[in-house]
Amino acid sequence: MAVDLHRRNPKILGRLRMVSQGLAGGTHAIGPVAEAVRWMTAMQAQDLQAAMWAVGARVSGCGLTDVRSAIDSGAVVRSWPMRGTLHLVAPEDLRWMLDLTADRLTRSIAARHRELEITWADIEKCRDIALEHIAGAGPASRTELFAAFDAAGQPTRGQRGIHILGALCRHAWLVQGPLAKNQQLLVPFEEWIPVSRSLERQEAVAELLLRYLRSHGPATLRDFAWWTQLPLTEVRAAFEDAKHELVELEFRGTTYWLSAETASLLDGGLPGQRSVLLLPGFDEFLLGYADRRAVLPPEHSDRIVPGGNGVFKKTLVAGGEVIGTWSRDGAGPRAAVVPELFDATKPLGPAARAAFAKAAQRYLTFLTT
Repeated sequence: MAVDLHRRNPKILGRLRMVSQGLAGGTHAIGPVAEAVRWMTAMQAQDLQAAMWAVGARVSGCGLTDVRSAIDSGAVVRSWPMRGTLHLVAPEDLRWMLDLTADRLTRSIAARHRELEITWADIEKCRDIALEHIAGAGPASRTELFAAFDAAGQPTRGQRGIHILGALCRHAWLVQGPLAKNQQLLVPFEEWIPVSRSLERQEAVAELLLRYLRSHGPATLRDFAWWTQLPLTEVRAAFEDAKHELVELEFRGTTYWLSAETASLLDGGLPGQRSVLLLPGFDEFLLGYADRRAVLPPEHSDRIVPGGNGVFKKTLVAGGEVIGTWSRDGAGPRAAVVPELFDATKPLGPAARAAFAKAAQRYLTFLTT
């Protein structure tokens, strides 16, 4: 059965996504940390500090130390499960995600590896060097591994090192482990993640799709194909195994899918109309979709990614729509959160200002707990 939202305010899609992503608060929050990451399936994490707040924004009462502890213990892991982009994922999910996406990514960067003169023999040699180094010295930083590679005749200059390291992680020989201040150390995959799930390919695509639509819906199949970089034909085939657990939603000529639990809120219990969120750069609320027009007016896209440089600014979200950016001013007890609205002629009203102040305090408290 399809739900038709033709006459509804477009912001409703953003509010539904807030619920799916655990951003609506109250009974719709998710947590603790490991469960929140598992529910989200994968959370963009190329900026580690931003990723930590992305988790904190979804887990009530969560502090920075809670997220760091989850990473330090291996309850949450950070790797390159898809798109060549770092994500936070549940440890038991990483291997089957890599099995699903690594070969396609490897083919897409084959030309770059030829430019960098990286062969499969080089990757295997660096694997042995890395594992031997860690066995003797313990978890290693990227700098330490690069020094070991260089000393063994495997140069790391000109991005060669990071491409080799990425290959070792994509093939599940290494994974990023505990934190050393604000960087992660590399550890052997099998030691850090002793238990992994194993799924056949079609089963894996169907599960990944179902979990994505539950945690990110309303979303389209094209959104998911972009998110994973899996072929749309394969996605459509796997969808036949998952669609009976989803609700179809039609909005302005586009078909979206979401969980029945979230769709049921359309009958009158959908929260978030007066909410204000302070989300980090690279947050899944915006980056988790190929088409972001449902939450970000296209005319303001350049305000989020200035000059299309690939660096996403922090987003200010009101009622399910991105209405500006924000920044932290100062540090310690004097720190404050400063908004920058897209339209300065439409300032926040009294209720929105109160909601903003509450969101700002939550963020500042997160940083210090």
